[in-house]
Amino acid sequence: MGCAISMLLDNRHALKKVYEELDNHVGKGRLVNELDISNLVYLQAVIKEVMRLYATFSGYREFTEDCIVAGYHVSKGTWLIVNAWKIHTDPRVWDDPMEFKPERFLTGHKDVDVKGRHFELMPFGSGRRACPGINLGLHLTLLILASFLHAFEISTPTNATVDMCQGFGDSNKKSTLLKVLIKPQRPLNQQPQQTHTPILQDQAQRPLKIHSSTVHP
Repeated sequence: MGCAISMLLDNRHALKKVYEELDNHVGKGRLVNELDISNLVYLQAVIKEVMRLYATFSGYREFTEDCIVAGYHVSKGTWLIVNAWKIHTDPRVWDDPMEFKPERFLTGHKDVDVKGRHFELMPFGSGRRACPGINLGLHLTLLILASFLHAFEISTPTNATVDMCQGFGDSNKKSTLLKVLIKPQRPLNQQPQQTHTPILQDQAQRPLKIHSSTVHP
């Protein structure tokens, strides 16, 4: 989630497209619900692109017998760690692999998903040892991110770019805090089925700051 917000803040043209898609398919008069997710095609592409660029550690495998892989002899008991990031940024597969381009999943790679059926994109692993929570994780990520962006306009202090330097670990942790200014998309007194005190109405006039130290796609 943090990586997605960071990349959208660093690519305002993509953020604008997400807002436009939410306006077209959800509108301002109601909140995002689960039935909207299938219509948010560009937001789905954003999540795929984030998972391509910021894949987490996919675990290791152990060979149960001697075998030959690409001409190399691999002994039984050898541990295999898949370098998902290298696969996801292979220039033989991806054009401009280091660039954030969600549109690639609407054109040449539109049929590629993240569920392990396409070996060029495996953020959740593949085969019998793939993450069992793929469907739930994807659905919740899309629903939460769509709800957040539908409710708030986001920006960075002084419109600065986000520092995407990563810390050490088996998951993608930013080395610096993510600082985001958020402002309601509509006045708080117009929120669906909600009432607010004058204090909250006053807060609506000022951007809020949130901090995040751990970033996951």
